[in-house]
Amino acid sequence: MPLVETPASTGPQPRPDPDAPSGWLASTSLLDLEDTKLRLRAHALTQLCKSEREKALAIYGFVKRIPFAKPLKMRLRTAREVIAAGRGDADDKSTVLIALMRAVEIPARIRYIELRGEILRGLTTGVASAVRPVAEIWLNGTWMRTDTYIFDAAYMAAARRRLQDSGWDWGYGIHREGHMIWTAAGDAWLGGMPTASDPMVMNDMGVFSDPMQLAASPIWRASYPRLARAVQWNVLAPMMERVVRELREEARTPPPAVTTRRA
Repeated sequence: MPLVETPASTGPQPRPDPDAPSGWLASTSLLDLEDTKLRLRAHALTQLCKSEREKALAIYGFVKRIPFAKPLKMRLRTAREVIAAGRGDADDKSTVLIALMRAVEIPARIRYIELRGEILRGLTTGVASAVRPVAEIWLNGTWMRTDTYIFDAAYMAAARRRLQDSGWDWGYGIHREGHMIWTAAGDAWLGGMPTASDPMVMNDMGVFSDPMQLAASPIWRASYPRLARAVQWNVLAPMMERVVRELREEARTPPPAVTTRRA
C-alpha cells in the first residue's frame, strides 16, 4: 500500500451501510464517477450487454486484461489514471473494477484481507504479510466475491508453470490450483477456496469503497505506520517488477516439448 495522498483527496469519507447494496454506488476521490472519460469507458464496455451479469463480466474482463505490475508509487491513483497508465497493482486494479461497476449502477466494494507473506514467495522475500483487495459485486441478490481480476492471463499461466516446476503450492500471489477466472455465477478465488477456509488468510479487515478509505481507517492506522509501509513496498517494487517481467517473457515462450524414445 503506497502513500495515501491523492490530488482530489477530500479527507476521510463516510462509510456506507455494509448491509445495504444501494450504499455502495457512490463516487469517491479515487473512483471519480463524474469523470467523463471513465463513464464513456463504462458505456463502451457494456452498451451491448443485455443483463447485469453480462455487464459485470464485460467490466471484469477489461480489468483482468490490464497487465499486473508493481510500479513505484508515491500516492494512490484514481481509476482514470490507472486506465491511462495501462498497468497496475492490486490496489490500482481494484479501484478501476469498483469504479466501472458503480458507473453502470452495479453495487461493488472491496473486502481487504491480510495474507501470510508466504503467498508472495517467488515475487519477493522478507514480507510478513500482504494486504489483498477482494472485490465484492452485488448480482442476483447476493455479494459475489473474487480476487482473480488482479492477475492477467499471461501472468497467471507463467506463475502456475513456475509453481509446478518448483513443487510449491503457494507463491507468486496464487495457489497453483486456484481459480483462473470469475464467471459471475458465484465466487472465485486465487487461493482456490473462500477466505474463511484459506490457510493463507490471517485477518479480515472489513469492507471499503476504495484503497483510500482503507488507508484512513482505524484498523489500518493501528497496524501499519503510513510512511514505513509505503517505503517498504517501494523498496520491494523493483524486484517484484523484475520477476513480473520474467514471468511475462516465459508466458511468450512455450514449454519445451516432451520427447519419448522408441523402444
